[in-house]
Amino acid sequence: MRRAIILLAVIVIVIVIGGFAYAMWPAKVQNGQSTADTPVPGGAIANVILPDTFTQNAQIGKRAFEMNCASCHGINAAGQEGIAPPLVHIIYEPSHHADESFQRAVALGVRAHHWPFGDMPAVEGLTRGDVTLITTYIRELQRANGIN
Repeated sequence: MRRAIILLAVIVIVIVIGGFAYAMWPAKVQNGQSTADTPVPGGAIANVILPDTFTQNAQIGKRAFEMNCASCHGINAAGQEGIAPPLVHIIYEPSHHADESFQRAVALGVRAHHWPFGDMPAVEGLTRGDVTLITTYIRELQRANGIN
């Protein structure tokens, strides 16, 4: 009887974790619209809602992001299918990836761990201040998309 209860508990846990992982996996997009099974190489992964306004620091961070990050992470940090993940995603919420995570990713690179895109190399030429402004931009995008 006890084994049956333990087995049932394990099955429930596997189902819950599997459902959570499925819900967290990014939607595929085609022409800006989500599809279940048609990824578009280089297409946006996330549907990013822009805030009405950005703070002055986020506006500066947006320009720095566009010059240094968007070629991989896409316009408005929406990611690019087959290239790099969206940064406007629950995985990058502040409680899971604090601002220092962005600093370390830029300075040291990142080994692939959440996404199947491979490792991220370090980004040369950005100061801690630059990354702080880029992070401000990303955080404002995240908040506009319900990621706090």
